[in-house]
Amino acid sequence: MIEVCNLSVTFQAKGREVRAVEDVSLSVAKGESFGLVGESGSGKSTILRAICGLAPVTAGEISIGGQKVPTPRGRAFAARVQMVFQDPYASIHPRHTIDRTLSEPLALHGIGDTDARVMQALADVGLPTGFRFRYPHQLSGGQRQRVAIARALMLEPEVLLLDEPTSALDASVQAETLNLLSRLRETRGLTFLMVSHDLAVIDHMCDRVLVMQIGRSVEEMSRDDLAAARMQTAYARSLFDASADRMLG
Repeated sequence: MIEVCNLSVTFQAKGREVRAVEDVSLSVAKGESFGLVGESGSGKSTILRAICGLAPVTAGEISIGGQKVPTPRGRAFAARVQMVFQDPYASIHPRHTIDRTLSEPLALHGIGDTDARVMQALADVGLPTGFRFRYPHQLSGGQRQRVAIARALMLEPEVLLLDEPTSALDASVQAETLNLLSRLRETRGLTFLMVSHDLAVIDHMCDRVLVMQIGRSVEEMSRDDLAAARMQTAYARSLFDASADRMLG
């Protein structure tokens, strides 16, 4: 479903060249959940942004469902691929009601039956229908992220790109949001490409994981390899040890 081949992303920042991603390849099967993990600055979020057209692809190819993605991405791409961003406080317009936030993708794509679709979307993410005409400031962080997930699902995409979808939430809310995403993936047959710095989250959510370091891919592991701590590289081992220390702490 997702094919990234020899992807490189280079930025110009303060007069110098920054190689955010260098020669990274990955493949995600339909219905699979694939994780990208690494420290801040490892390039994992840049890969998601490159897929969406929010970061410049300087080399390599990206395909969705066997079709090379166009530049610019366009409506057909948006109908297949949606992204859930890290911060629900920033990703939802503060002066738009939840109804407008969820209706807007439908209006842009000329899709009718808005009322029924908005009500169903709220139900799908476990929010009461009474939330429909509230504003974001009237919702908790976890509720806002549920709205962001609902918005991403309005066009019934096949692929969700998840950029640290729980890291801005309280610990008590993180598990609820991850369980919601797992349920939606199962019921809708979604394909996930998920970024996290937390190996415990990746272990819970993903079938396979690619470890990133300074823009390059270091090691790919299955969930079984991760659970059994079967790392082949010292860097992957250090990430695992740091994650285990945090959980113990």
